[in-house]
Amino acid sequence: MDENYTVAFQLIMNAGNSKSFSMMAMEAAREFNFEEAEKHLKEAEGEMRAAHQSQIDMIQQEAQGNPVAVNIILVHAQDHLTMAMMAKDQAAEVLNLYRMIKELKDKIEG
Repeated sequence: MDENYTVAFQLIMNAGNSKSFSMMAMEAAREFNFEEAEKHLKEAEGEMRAAHQSQIDMIQQEAQGNPVAVNIILVHAQDHLTMAMMAKDQAAEVLNLYRMIKELKDKIEG
């Protein structure tokens, strides 16, 4: 049982880190700092991969006939993963939008 909590907390940590990096990417894009934004998006992706690995490990455990106990911590971890995935997707879109805004701004001022 303790191992299940460890995996769930690992998932929460990695998903939370991914979401934070996604937010940092959007903040950098707002300042038209696209290099920094891309760096944060890559960091978000790395943390997302680690979070997914935790999820895959639990799925494999279940598939091998070792049931994973579903508890509120695991449900919470899955919520974090879902929100981190949404944040990363939104950050990528926001980055694209700020690039378009910058192009238009440069044309108007230029």
